[in-house]
Amino acid sequence: MKVGQSKKTIIVREYQLEIGKVQVYDNYMVSIFNEGATLTLERAFQIIGISEIHFRDKDFGYISLRKNSYAIDPTVYTYVREMENLKAFAIVSMKEMDMHNFKIEKLFYKKQMKFFIEYNNALAWVKRRVKDAKK
Repeated sequence: MKVGQSKKTIIVREYQLEIGKVQVYDNYMVSIFNEGATLTLERAFQIIGISEIHFRDKDFGYISLRKNSYAIDPTVYTYVREMENLKAFAIVSMKEMDMHNFKIEKLFYKKQMKFFIEYNNALAWVKRRVKDAKK
């Protein structure tokens, strides 16, 4: 291994759901939802269930990689914000509409949430927040 070369990131598990896919890594999850999908409370509970399987007793972060346009029931955030071990919530998109929606979503979530244009910046932030939470 060369000096400065980062170690390979390995997907622990990938779930293909009706709404899209969820990838689970060591201490974070990434969701990529389908075009035109709607994230309802019922579908959010599926994702919360996945987080409980993999992160029941440890802190983790969540990255919403918004490659496609889809709708979100904002009441989802009422339940998500109750998750004590969710330490970082990042949204990644280059779409202006997603930037506007982020401001509204943030009002419902009421915890640490950040918007990024670059995935790698979001990933670095999430990893840092999860690591800092352990201190």
